[in-house]
Amino acid sequence: MTEESNALISRSVGKLMAKYAVPCIISLLVAALYNIVDQIFIANASYLGSYGNAANTVVFPLTVVALAIAVMVGDGCCAFVSIALGAGKTDEAHRSIGNAVVLVLIGSLVLTTFYALFQSPILAAFGGTVNEETFQLSKEYFGWITAGIPFYMFGQAMNPIIRSDGSPRFAMISTLAGAVFNLIFDPICIFLLHWGMMGAAVATVAGQIITAVLAIWYLRRMKAVRLQKSSFRLSRSLIRRFLPLGICSLLSQLSLVCAMAAINNMIRKYGVLDAVFSQPRYAQIPMAVVGIVMKFFQIVISIVVGMAAGCIPIVGFNIGAKRADRAKSIFWRLLTAEALVGLAALFIVELLPRQIIGVFGAAGESTVYTAFAVHAFRIYLCMMVFACVNKASFIFLQSMGKPWISTGLSLLREVVLGTGLPILLPIFFGLDGVLYSMPVSDLLTFLASAIVIAVTNAELNRDIAQAQTLA
Repeated sequence: MTEESNALISRSVGKLMAKYAVPCIISLLVAALYNIVDQIFIANASYLGSYGNAANTVVFPLTVVALAIAVMVGDGCCAFVSIALGAGKTDEAHRSIGNAVVLVLIGSLVLTTFYALFQSPILAAFGGTVNEETFQLSKEYFGWITAGIPFYMFGQAMNPIIRSDGSPRFAMISTLAGAVFNLIFDPICIFLLHWGMMGAAVATVAGQIITAVLAIWYLRRMKAVRLQKSSFRLSRSLIRRFLPLGICSLLSQLSLVCAMAAINNMIRKYGVLDAVFSQPRYAQIPMAVVGIVMKFFQIVISIVVGMAAGCIPIVGFNIGAKRADRAKSIFWRLLTAEALVGLAALFIVELLPRQIIGVFGAAGESTVYTAFAVHAFRIYLCMMVFACVNKASFIFLQSMGKPWISTGLSLLREVVLGTGLPILLPIFFGLDGVLYSMPVSDLLTFLASAIVIAVTNAELNRDIAQAQTLA
């Protein structure tokens, strides 16, 4: 057993959570900031404004599809590797990493080809045809973003795998390096070179390439395992074991895609029935605003998912080593921390919505824009505490090697409620129904999560009692 492995079952749980979760949080925040930084600079460019904002909102869920596939492979492999190393099965660990590399490369090439061939209908399906200006800017941005998908997916998939090897800090640094590049070159490309949407996309793709190159460098120098040629030979039985562990991560990301597709189309449908937003000069405002609200939500969820995903190697290793007592301690610490994050976020959106909006260029927009943005923030995100606890529950079950329960809860929240309610509620509440869909989904899901939390706690107590009996 390596020094790092020994620490996973002996070091203070609180210190381990800080060591693994903080770099993971930073990594996910930085990954989220790629698109958010683009939108901030786009919104503050006078020649792009709310049209550029709306175009960014249209493309955003399509980048999340790439992220969803990447984290399914990466998080699934991370959980499997952690459990395997805890059980002393290093052969399975290195082979699963090699298989993950091959899978994400194949998946990225397939998705890139699909996006390139069907660009216009895909953008139309996500609300890009709200007006001609938005559609043209969407095509410009999406075309360049598509070219960077293989690099983006590879870097994001390798990030959790690097964490499972006991190097959360390097995982953070590799993501941070690319994001810093993007942050520096975005304003240069948009304001100095006047490349518009193309400039934002080019800076983003260049940053993603840097992260991918650093990931390749690390894979050649892993600590707990050594990759061999045989590691990259696809094994159907092995893939069937680690891939389901990442389904929860897949669904948590795809939920955003499904919800945004439903929301964007409902905004387009019910916006034309609204006395204000049926006017051509205001038609893009609801879509631009909801995109900003979702970006803030993504920042919060990045913290939440980062805290939970950072604990995957710790929980998985201790489950594999039969240390249910430590797993239970992590479980309750995690739920408490996630609830506090949700509470802090709730105070921010309820008390400071105008300040958040101001970051995204509201100063140059109409009073109609600002009024709708404040309204949207306060309604859409009013159940943030429940949303955060739900995410923590899903990912903890994933780290315990229970993919199907985790998947069931994710399906309820992300597909059934997350997609169904944005379509159903506007029938009764019009444009506001789109905003109500988020808090109602989180509240109903929490009722199911509470039951699962109680059952999980009872199961951990039973395992602890059995371990004490055997001792």
